[in-house]
Amino acid sequence: MLASGVIAADRPIVIAHRGASGLLPEHTIAAYTRAIDDGADFIEPDLVPTRDGVLVARHENEISGTTDVAAHPEFADRKLTKVIDGAAVTGWFTENFTLAELKTLRARERLPELRGTANDGRFEIPTLGEIIALAKARGVGIYPETKHPSYFASIGLPLEAKLAAALDAAGWRDADAPVFIQSFEVDNLKRLKAMTGVRLIQLVAAEGGPADGAHARYADMLTPEGLKAIAAYADGIGPEKGLIIPRSADGTLAAPTRLVADAHAAGLKVHPWTFRAENHFLPADHRQGEDPRAHGDLAQEIRAYLAAGIDGLFSDFTAEAVAARDGR
Repeated sequence: MLASGVIAADRPIVIAHRGASGLLPEHTIAAYTRAIDDGADFIEPDLVPTRDGVLVARHENEISGTTDVAAHPEFADRKLTKVIDGAAVTGWFTENFTLAELKTLRARERLPELRGTANDGRFEIPTLGEIIALAKARGVGIYPETKHPSYFASIGLPLEAKLAAALDAAGWRDADAPVFIQSFEVDNLKRLKAMTGVRLIQLVAAEGGPADGAHARYADMLTPEGLKAIAAYADGIGPEKGLIIPRSADGTLAAPTRLVADAHAAGLKVHPWTFRAENHFLPADHRQGEDPRAHGDLAQEIRAYLAAGIDGLFSDFTAEAVAARDGR
């Protein structure tokens, strides 16, 4: 990020995945602030609604893994089982809480077995408005993801109009705005295209397909013809990183695929996810020691992807990603 707050166009962007989530509980103002301090170009909030229609940042609408809701006896009767995108999920859901009720909860580390619990209970759940205010004050962009948009539309809590209105109120209305909106679904990106001029990113995973049924498989969207179809409504793709550089049978990085070249040929940016420092997540040839919690050579992995031509990347460890991107 340049001093003026304008992101350099000639270098890949670093997107702080849920903030500096390798260091602090994800989707908290503290995690976003640390990521900005560490040089992030964009901070990433996953967005879900409250019962009273406020967009807040949580990885999922089921919050037992990322908050202390289970320790609140006043909310014990709100534990439910719901079907979300075809899968039964049991727990507590943001859409069953008002914003005021959610603000009484405190964040917990989602991966305690790898990252510990020292910061549990310290931070509250932020709203989209609070995240926008932080980003504007610090001169960085935001990269929100609409979570389960078809599900939320089905229960009368659609995400698109609220998100577009919040961006519009911030003065972020066109492709020059420091904003990308991402989604694993297709139809909600098409709806957003009619509501806002900010850039849109089609997320794609190695398995499965969009929950809205727009395609049977993500793989069908990644052919040259499929990428051209994405380019009709989106500005880029956010692929699971193994779609760009798969792993060999021994767990080491193999040769890159054609995905980056094919996406660029279709006029699409490529922002893969997610780069994490723990041995548990790294390719075998970038691990250091046998402890899954120990940090390996994340910079080496990132450099391999930069050499493959990516335009940006999501990382839980902003400082390491910025250093690798800048050759430090």
